Amino acid sequence: MSKFVHLHVHSQYSILDGQASIQRLVDKAMADGQPGIAVTDHGDMFGIKEFYNYVKKQNGKKHDKIKTLKKLSAGLDKLLAECGDPAAHLKQLKEELATLDGRKNDSPEDAEAYAAARARVDDVESMQKEFGFDPAAAQEKIAKLEAVPDFKPIIGCEVYVARRRLQDKEGKQDQSGYHLILLAKNLKGYHNLIKIVSKAWTDGFYMRPRTDRTEIEKYHEGLICCSACLAGEVPRAITAGDLEKAEESIRWHKGVFGDDYYLELQLHKATVERANHEAYPMQLEVNRHLRELSAKYGVRMVCTNDVHFVDEENAEAHDRLICLSTGKDLDDPKRMLYSKQEWLKTTAEIASIFGESDPEAMATTVDICNQIEFYSIDHAPIMPNFEIPKEFGTEEEYRARITEQELYDEFTRDEHGNVVMSEEEGRKKIEKLGGYDKLYRIKFEADYLAKLTMEGAHRRYGEHLTEEQQERLKFELHIMKTMGFPGYFLIVQDFIRAAREELDVSVGPGRGSAAGSAVAYCLGITQIDPIAYDLLFERFLNPERISLPDVDVDFDEDGRADVLRYCVQKYGQKRVAQIVTFGTMAPKMAIKDVARVQKLALSESDRLSKLVPDKITPDKKHGETPFDFVYKESPELAAERESPNQLIRNTLKYAEKLEGSIRQTGVHACGVIIGQDDLEKFAPMAIAKDAELNVVEFEGKEVESVGLIKMDFLGLRTLSIIKDAVENVKAV
Repeated sequence: MSKFVHLHVHSQYSILDGQASIQRLVDKAMADGQPGIAVTDHGDMFGIKEFYNYVKKQNGKKHDKIKTLKKLSAGLDKLLAECGDPAAHLKQLKEELATLDGRKNDSPEDAEAYAAARARVDDVESMQKEFGFDPAAAQEKIAKLEAVPDFKPIIGCEVYVARRRLQDKEGKQDQSGYHLILLAKNLKGYHNLIKIVSKAWTDGFYMRPRTDRTEIEKYHEGLICCSACLAGEVPRAITAGDLEKAEESIRWHKGVFGDDYYLELQLHKATVERANHEAYPMQLEVNRHLRELSAKYGVRMVCTNDVHFVDEENAEAHDRLICLSTGKDLDDPKRMLYSKQEWLKTTAEIASIFGESDPEAMATTVDICNQIEFYSIDHAPIMPNFEIPKEFGTEEEYRARITEQELYDEFTRDEHGNVVMSEEEGRKKIEKLGGYDKLYRIKFEADYLAKLTMEGAHRRYGEHLTEEQQERLKFELHIMKTMGFPGYFLIVQDFIRAAREELDVSVGPGRGSAAGSAVAYCLGITQIDPIAYDLLFERFLNPERISLPDVDVDFDEDGRADVLRYCVQKYGQKRVAQIVTFGTMAPKMAIKDVARVQKLALSESDRLSKLVPDKITPDKKHGETPFDFVYKESPELAAERESPNQLIRNTLKYAEKLEGSIRQTGVHACGVIIGQDDLEKFAPMAIAKDAELNVVEFEGKEVESVGLIKMDFLGLRTLSIIKDAVENVKAV
């Protein structure tokens, strides 16, 4: 049987349309032996970082397993060289362990001896379990694992293509648009996809985020294109009887993408009464024409399943999700219906649909997967460039004056010039910081930061600094420089200075680990002297624990918006953004939502939801779900699963399935991104109803891993009250 790869997949990040979690999609595809899977959510890339991270984690497990087996195999070879009968040796080791077990608590030495014996027994038992003490079996098992290619994450999006231009926003003709599948073949394609999706939101949004042919042609490099479902331009033209338009569309896309353009076959034959039965005959007709057009224009075909949920049994839960999305009741005869065939089908299930009629279209999905390169979307921190006054100097002067060897010495020694790492470790550190080209910029910013710090130190401590103060500042500045973060502190001190001196905004005294920095104190970022209060700088920045600095800054509520506007004016509209958040269905909300669409009496819905505990803390380590916890804590609600009222039983049944689904997007309460360049070059951007700026489509916990720098601007009502009180007192 031919292999198959799903190239048209909607996760729960196709909000209130997809009901599939990233993890379950990947797990099922891997378990079925599929070589990869695409994620192509509607108009957005919200789930792409989670998708990339999870596949990377799963592939990492395989590589870790190979390393473990190789270590065991080497140990087995050594064991066999030392003794002829490993089974007898294991028995002897266990007897010795039993003897040591009786006195392991007698002394530290006995405890240490027991631990070493335990580890040795565990290793030898693993050799027996994994290989049966057979070196040939060990090599065979390792070779078999190494022969399995890594599972491939295919990053994509089902974009909406405007019928005219993305700038046109006049009535129904410009709403939504045609569907089109775009898949990133390589890193260039990924960045082009980001640009297409970002502009669709920031410039083309009209009911939906829309791109157009101009943008697609401009950013087509590195992308694979598929003609999509019945809502695609070619299928719609065929169903409308306009074959000339269908052919024009194929010619245009073929002209742009060449051999990276594919015609997409789908076939969803509904098998239950309450489902969409109209799509199947339309798909049969569309597929017939697509086969003819494929031959006429030399465009290869792929078969896909328009995935919206993971398993067939999730179809009814997904049906209720669509009711939530459209605001309809479950029994509404005119509401939207899916065919209920939109689950992540196994290779065998796809073969039963397309295996005889279109085996090449199945095989082509694997060809496409093979074309996708493994690439990383992670990036080292990309520090924004802070504009340093020309009277201080220029980066060009630094490049002309300072040699690479001088930079190497400065960045690989301690603050006193002592050598603290080997040449190899030093080389790796320079590479991690971005190479010598980046080091010139860091050095330039670090020297200016030192100048501002010393000026602030004299304001804080007086004309003459104590030896302790000098050493503390010297140490902190060196750590900030050699970790590559001076630009970060220049930016933070600048908008705090502007808030206080130019914008009349109240700023808090500082919070969290940043209060342990004397440099932050001298720059005015914090108002607490860490030297006087013996606060630890290492809790804030530590070379042994590489992480970005995290300075939370409190502004008065009204002033926060003023500071954001200052940053936009200074760095540019496209270089400052807020961060998206996702609201998911908790048990209580899921019960209420499902009850509403099923028309369960409001009194019953309220009664059920009130049985849900206010605080839900499932034991995730042992696989406990939120509903498992709820039923454990609320036996009365658990009993309702056996209620004689079918509506109640179904309400709980489908609420369980929908719990955790993403219900809406929001905006991070305080997170702000400031970028070195237009942010759409690093991550997909969107717009949000409650955001003053564009938002990054990745969550706060993910933005830093793609190189973006997050800063926390908190608006505190307490500061507003204090500010108003001070003004009122002064007015008296």
